[in-house]
Amino acid sequence: MSDPHDIVTIDTGYQRPRFCAAYLIVERGRAAFVDCGTNHSVPRLLAALEAQGLAPDAVDRVILTHVHLDHAGGAGALMRELPNARLVVHPRGAPHMIDPARLVASAKQVYGEEEFAASYGELVPVPESRVEAAADGHVVDLGGRPLLCADTPGHARHHLAVWDARSRSWFAGDIFGLSYRELDTARGAFAIPTTSPVQFDPAQMRASVRRMLGEAPEAVYVTHYGRVTDVQRLGADLIAQVEAMVDAARALADDPQRHRRLVEALVRLYVERAQRHGVADARRRVPELLGMDIDLNAQGLEVWLDRAEA
Repeated sequence: MSDPHDIVTIDTGYQRPRFCAAYLIVERGRAAFVDCGTNHSVPRLLAALEAQGLAPDAVDRVILTHVHLDHAGGAGALMRELPNARLVVHPRGAPHMIDPARLVASAKQVYGEEEFAASYGELVPVPESRVEAAADGHVVDLGGRPLLCADTPGHARHHLAVWDARSRSWFAGDIFGLSYRELDTARGAFAIPTTSPVQFDPAQMRASVRRMLGEAPEAVYVTHYGRVTDVQRLGADLIAQVEAMVDAARALADDPQRHRRLVEALVRLYVERAQRHGVADARRRVPELLGMDIDLNAQGLEVWLDRAEA
């Protein structure tokens, strides 16, 4: 799926249709990918490139918003196919792309050996000489089209977002939440924040969202899933939800069944907001579609809460 600004949305095939996207930006015959999915996504990315009439040697950059495996697991395998490309990644994430051993060990601990192999395959290291660490303000010049990398922590400390002035759009990774097209209504997109089980920081997330809104973007490209507009409304709603999620976590800090009750509180929060947004049958559809995300959000809140109280 392409838009007028030479931006192609690619379904990476992770988990289910329209769940995880990568993006291809084309400018004057040169190309860059933003995020890449897993090893299993590589044929889809190469097919999208071919559909634009471009060969692999036309790709100058693969830009990662962060190194979580649904965004970056296929980076090494993809780079093998792109002879001229450099991998652009946050300085905190660069070491994990050069030597992914810690990423692999952590993911296997969470998913188990069998599920890790099925979902991600064997992670391929990226040679250090091909890695470009992107501190805040780093600019990628894609055929004369500047792509600004902005340090945007909150979901992860190794997170960046990419500002494309030509389209007046952000490529947001996970910092601008999740917005699945199945929950769109006549009022537009519906979104919820996404924490991470280890590095969620609500103050940083709110600040990152406000920074993005400060550019008055026309659109945001989120990894989960696709292009969203009405950005000021969505951003304000995400900030309000982060605050409500933190309040729910604090209220349950000492509850012996904290995780279960926090999941229940988040379901209520998202269902109520979805109902106000006009989502039909929200009591069934929100837990059905967002069940995994809600559980991860609860985990992220709990890790943050334990860290804050330590």
